[in-house]
This record gives sequence, structure tokens and C-alpha cells, in this order.
Amino acid sequence: MSSSERDFPSGEDYGRSLKGFGINLLVRDVARTVAFSRDILLAEIATADKDFAVLRHRVNGQILAEWMLHADGTYHSNPLLSLVSADHPRGAGVELRLYHLDPDAAVARAEALDYVVLAEAADKPHGMREAYILDPDGYCWVVSLPLPRKPI
Repeated sequence: MSSSERDFPSGEDYGRSLKGFGINLLVRDVARTVAFSRDILLAEIATADKDFAVLRHRVNGQILAEWMLHADGTYHSNPLLSLVSADHPRGAGVELRLYHLDPDAAVARAEALDYVVLAEAADKPHGMREAYILDPDGYCWVVSLPLPRKPI
């Protein structure tokens, strides 16, 4: 258990602390998705157990993104569970964008661990170099870095 996990607040205190916009992914296997997040997205594990995890993307000590994972079983009375099935990928039509993460390196890690790379890293006209990678449940993660400014 990391010091981050030891210091994590209770569920009630964590829930009360949330502000702004949140992302919660309903996943079949929390441990498998934590491994993807750690190994491919280089996410920090704030806390994780078999049913729940909080992951963070930190750059230069600053948390830039935080998201939660919940196992299907934790949603026994939640209406969202009726919309997902074990046979189909989840998150169709949603891009989860993680900025300031090297897309070329993320693709190399994903390919080495046999994850699906939908699109290799490429320079885009909106000033980003980005790649599209599917996690174990079919959620599409777009990792990117800003491109250097072109001289005028």
C-alpha cells in the first residue's frame, strides 16, 4: 500500500470533497483497469481495491486529472448497469482525453502489453500530437502532448 493509498480519505469524506466535473468508469475488473491505467497512462493510484479505485494523472507534482473506477457489482441498484452488457465494449462515442502524456511512448507500452491501439501517434491540425488506445473495457483514451509552435 502506497502512502497515497494510506492517506486516502473515507468514502464519505472523499464524496463530499468532489467538485467540478467527475469521471467514473464502470468496469468489469477494477484490478485489470488499474493495471492499464498504471502501465499505459502512467497513472498514480490514489486508492484501489477489488471494487473501487481512484486514479490520478500528475505532471510536475500537480494533479491534472482524477478519475474513479467502480466494479459492476457495486452498481447493483444503479440504473446505469442496465445499459451495459458483458459482451459489448463500453464508452462507445466517448473520448477520455489525458493531456501532457507522451503518445508515442504510450503506444509503445500499449503494443508491448497487447492493448488495442486505434490510432498511432500523429500530429493533428489542432496543435496536438495524439494517439487513441482502448482500455480493457473498450473505453477510448486519447493521450496527447502539445506540438511546438510553428515559427511565423
